[in-house]
Amino acid sequence: MPQHATPRPAPALDADATQRSHLVLIPSYNPGTRLHGTLQAARAAWAPVWVVVDGSTDGSERWLRAEAATDPALRVLTLPANQGKGAAVLHGIDAAAAEGFTHVLVMDSDGQHPAHLIPEFMAISQREPDAMVLGCPVFDASAPRERVYWRRMSNFWTDVETLWAGVGDSLYGFRVYPIGPLRAVMRETRWMRRFDFDPEAAVRLCWRGVRPINVAAPVRYFARGEGGVSHFRYLRDNLLLTGMHLRLLAGCLVRLPVLLWRRLRLAGKAAPRHLR
Repeated sequence: MPQHATPRPAPALDADATQRSHLVLIPSYNPGTRLHGTLQAARAAWAPVWVVVDGSTDGSERWLRAEAATDPALRVLTLPANQGKGAAVLHGIDAAAAEGFTHVLVMDSDGQHPAHLIPEFMAISQREPDAMVLGCPVFDASAPRERVYWRRMSNFWTDVETLWAGVGDSLYGFRVYPIGPLRAVMRETRWMRRFDFDPEAAVRLCWRGVRPINVAAPVRYFARGEGGVSHFRYLRDNLLLTGMHLRLLAGCLVRLPVLLWRRLRLAGKAAPRHLR
């Protein structure tokens, strides 16, 4: 079972080369005031940073475009109507692939994710370009108990669906993906477009042979009085996750011979990677 691990200092990386191949992508839908701090922290840590405005109606697109007009490392992409996190990510990675980028770090716009770890995650990705670098959440007292419980359930089923391939956390959205395989798995299905994006992406990439590297990272849930905004709906999104896991279990059964062969071939050669 994957364990949370603390990132170690990474060896020096070729920053210029990595910033030509790796970008930060922030899908954003009515994010509230936390977007300002998220963007500032992401830009302090990395360039380029792209924001995909997923049909926001709160005026954030105007502010973002004003920022981009004075910051050449910031780009704003827009979807005309809200389509969901996965759809926003797909829109962003299609544009990124067209410009030659090979990897994308996806993070939320609401300030929950640790922007100061962006360089560390990018360095790991540069050393292991064929892998996906998955954040494993380190919760504090702000984490809602219900959310923690449901993610444990999702993690269990993700382990089953991947034959325990080593996905540390199925729902934490602070991740570096190789763009080519991610685009391929998203084009194979009409799903993965909303809240189901994060867990289904991890499962389908494992099925494709993309190794997970798990890195511990803090997560902070902001209360409404702190500017926190949540678009998670317990009934709607848990039903979505339930249907997703039923589909993935069926997909696992179909792929079982191939998955078992791959797991047996890798056994004893390279266990799932955890940075210590």
